[in-house]
Amino acid sequence: MRLHGLGWRLATGLMAVGAVELGLMYFFFYQSFLWLSVPEVLLFTIFTPIYISLLDDALKRRFDLRCLLAAGGAVAGAAVIRYQPISADYWHGFLIVQGANLCFAAGQVGYRRLNSVLPVDMPRHALFGWFFAGAWPLSLLLFWMLGDFGALPTTPLQWGVLLWLGLGASGLGFYAWNIGATRVNAGTLAVMNNALIPAGLAVNLLIWNHDADIGRLIAGASIMVLALIIGRRAGTRHA
Repeated sequence: MRLHGLGWRLATGLMAVGAVELGLMYFFFYQSFLWLSVPEVLLFTIFTPIYISLLDDALKRRFDLRCLLAAGGAVAGAAVIRYQPISADYWHGFLIVQGANLCFAAGQVGYRRLNSVLPVDMPRHALFGWFFAGAWPLSLLLFWMLGDFGALPTTPLQWGVLLWLGLGASGLGFYAWNIGATRVNAGTLAVMNNALIPAGLAVNLLIWNHDADIGRLIAGASIMVLALIIGRRAGTRHA
């Protein structure tokens, strides 16, 4: 973590992105499980691509129809794969999940924009600590306010899972995801937010032999491939 040479404005920007994309997003996401079943939560997360498309266009003061079509295709493909019957009283939980989706989208778009003004001579891995410097104080505050200190891990296996989620999934995962977000256009980024759904199901099917609806998986993945093709062409008129 580079402590000098960045400037307080850029450091604060990175901290703000981390606080929103990681800290606030997980707050909304975990709260949604108090109102929804796991399938419902997973279903309602598929709208993130729409927010990415709209936020990116808003920041650039433009409207890219191809980007929005790509995002819509990603949502449609994910819906084909993930759709499950939902409860009659789901609106409260739905809105909470959309809060998580909006935070995740805002963080990705914000980091893309901030990356363009970061010093080119500073490696990004040396600056990404500022992202977590913004995320962990907010997460700690929310845990202190709403968490259950009696529910902390008690076995080595539980601590190992928690360490993996922190260092691997959230640590390396968010770093790799945000770096990747800076190397593609907004349309591709929007689609890739939902492309992990068929990818994850395929891994479960091939490695752990978990049950999956092959027809829906292929249909949804095919829609996403088409959306990705559209997304790769998005923004070319504005380049």
